[in-house]
Amino acid sequence: MEEKSILITGCSSGIGLCVAEGLFKRGYRVFATARKQEDVKILLNKGMESFQLDLDDSISIKRAVDTVLNKTEGKLFALFNNGGFGQPGAVEDLRRDVLREQFETNVFGYLELTNLILPTMRRQGYGRIIQNSSILGFISLPFRGAYNASKHALEGLSDTLRMELRGTNIYVSIIEPGPIEAKFRQNAYAKYKENIDAKSSHFHKKYEAMEERLTKETAPLPFTLPATAVLEKVLQALENSKPKARYYVTFPTYLFVGLKRLLPGFLLEKLLIRAGTLG
Repeated sequence: MEEKSILITGCSSGIGLCVAEGLFKRGYRVFATARKQEDVKILLNKGMESFQLDLDDSISIKRAVDTVLNKTEGKLFALFNNGGFGQPGAVEDLRRDVLREQFETNVFGYLELTNLILPTMRRQGYGRIIQNSSILGFISLPFRGAYNASKHALEGLSDTLRMELRGTNIYVSIIEPGPIEAKFRQNAYAKYKENIDAKSSHFHKKYEAMEERLTKETAPLPFTLPATAVLEKVLQALENSKPKARYYVTFPTYLFVGLKRLLPGFLLEKLLIRAGTLG
């Protein structure tokens, strides 16, 4: 299975961990990376090959790619760009550095890692690049402007890359999950507390309501699926002879794909405003 080696980012928990474990059990040679060294140790104890990779750090990215290619004698079947986070907050409450941080991880890190892997895939004549996007890669919800923008940017780059790689036997697929069981919301809440000055915001009342919900709420969002739902789509992108450009995950994703095609813009926007209640 050497030609079925795969590099995965963001494997400390949630989707990344689930996909890494699932592919490892299926016989893939999995290089499961994480930003923190303590998470790398946990992945190593699970039997996978693991090392540190921080998408905000070019040196870390280059070191990880060199490590993988040294271990595989210069070959790599697939890359799953998964690591990332969501920064909540109204657009007018986002500082320039906060938006930059969102893009550094969710866009620039993905781009740099992908571009370092592409020469290997071109040289060997095949490869799969899978980008973990979001339902918010093709629609936008209020108070998620930074995350919306990063996932829209990722999809634009990925669609362009797919066209530029036509005829190379290197396929680019986008995964678009809706709500998935993970630590995403907890991590997003931490970023909100760190970077949003709620008390001085025009939206301070909405922020207060959000905080109350997030600190009390225990039930998952409606239509939430386990991370194995994403694993199923990743497997399709890896193993279909001609993988799709996009793989939808969860009912809300399928629903909004249809509604975006059918509804006039003003009606869709009214629905998105209702759906975008903070939390």
